[in-house]
Amino acid sequence: MTVIKASLVKALRERTGAGMMECKKALVEVDGDIEAAIELMRKRGQAKAAKRAGQTAREGKVFIAVSPDSKQAYMVEVNCETDFVARDENFCLFVERLAQRGLESKAETVEKLLNLPDVATAGEQTLEAQRTALIAKVGENIQLRRVARLTSAGLIGTYCHGSRIGVMVSLDQPVPDIAKEIAMHVAAMNPQAVDADRVSPQLIEKEREIYLAQAKESGKPEAIVEKMVAGRIAKFIKEICLVEQIFVKDPDKTIKSLLHPHGAHVLDFVRFEVGEGVEKEIVDFAKEVQAQIKGQQ
Repeated sequence: MTVIKASLVKALRERTGAGMMECKKALVEVDGDIEAAIELMRKRGQAKAAKRAGQTAREGKVFIAVSPDSKQAYMVEVNCETDFVARDENFCLFVERLAQRGLESKAETVEKLLNLPDVATAGEQTLEAQRTALIAKVGENIQLRRVARLTSAGLIGTYCHGSRIGVMVSLDQPVPDIAKEIAMHVAAMNPQAVDADRVSPQLIEKEREIYLAQAKESGKPEAIVEKMVAGRIAKFIKEICLVEQIFVKDPDKTIKSLLHPHGAHVLDFVRFEVGEGVEKEIVDFAKEVQAQIKGQQ
């Protein structure tokens, strides 16, 4: 049987709001897979709304480079181990250099970007070599986790919330103020798709299974259950689609109505948050020391 660590139970409790024993039982049933445990608990009605993002595992910085005409933008997330290094000048300059080089080169992947020479430095040292040198300098592991590039015939709006959240929004019309407002909204509300047509069928099916399992517990006839599930799916799609969401700065408007007077549409958006989706390892230092002492006896 899989041994379930207390740190894993704690992480599941934080994400579901369920009791400790319910969390531990679910984790045992799925051999310690926290995402599978969340899905199982939601089907049982034990977790009404699990947080989408995992616990932040790393520190780091998100940075966006934008072309002078605002028709292209390139965003990077670079991770380090501590907030101290995330604020280090050398680290910040390296992150900005990565984003600028990505914008210039249109590199599509992390690997392609790191293998490029940094033309701003003498000798054209690669960005990967610079990363290795920076690790030696600051004494922490530094990783370029992901990159994204957007282009538009209209305009790219961007917003960074500090250095931890970055958003790029592509509009088909050059309305910079609206683009910036929508980018700020995306940072705050974290939509999952532009509109209903772009919601993943797999995501909808997964939610449908969860809602169906919950609705069957009510004991209502099958026809009623199907209507309940359809209604909840429609509500779910409305909640996660950017253009259907209530504008965070004005509850009387949706994003769609905000765009309408300008004849503009959202083509695409990308949102990065430092460390999202990566579980943080929780270390009990007291137990670690005790184990080490026992091992030396």
